[in-house]
Amino acid sequence: MSQELIHVYLMPGMAASPKIFQYIDLPKKQFEIHLLEWMIPTVNESLKDYAKRMSKHIKHDDIVLLGVSFGGVLVQEMLPFVSVKKLIIVSSVKCTEEIPPHMILAKNTKAYKLLPTQLASNVDVLAKYAIGKGVKKRLELYKTYLTVSDHKYLSWAIEKMVNWEHHSIIPGIIHIHGDRDSVFPMRYIGECYTIEGGTHTMILNKYRWFNTHLPKIILD
Repeated sequence: MSQELIHVYLMPGMAASPKIFQYIDLPKKQFEIHLLEWMIPTVNESLKDYAKRMSKHIKHDDIVLLGVSFGGVLVQEMLPFVSVKKLIIVSSVKCTEEIPPHMILAKNTKAYKLLPTQLASNVDVLAKYAIGKGVKKRLELYKTYLTVSDHKYLSWAIEKMVNWEHHSIIPGIIHIHGDRDSVFPMRYIGECYTIEGGTHTMILNKYRWFNTHLPKIILD
């Protein structure tokens, strides 16, 4: 009797294309990967309503749902609307208390409203906010992977990230984080799997770790 496939749904980070998962390779006899993509939010759409709308793209039950960065926040909001076997976040936060002070400051001062998201076609504007340091050296990388440049989406996503209110950690959530993450610094992060040398973009450059360890994490 053949083993039933485990369906793994992957949600990219803020403004990112599903291409960020191009190096993720799970054993095809056990897992089937499904890539989710960002939608343009409707006018004044709440994060909860957006999560409900995104959940309509989930076509299976008892899935593994994995989100990166802001995508990790979104998958937590999707949880009430889907049947999940494992919930995994990468380079993300699992409660408001893990959001770093500079984002809290942006929330309290509403400084995020001043970001020129209409210029996001230049990508470095967004990359400087969403990815962290070393932007100039990596512009080509960001142009490849940060493909959602609609300024309505970007303004919405940044606002929802800095204003996210979630004070109770979801039981059983699996958090994978890099110790060199400059967007969500490790010193603010609670219990997690720690990847040594992992940055905020480690889903790309630490893919071997994920390919080795994700199957074990999912099946545990």
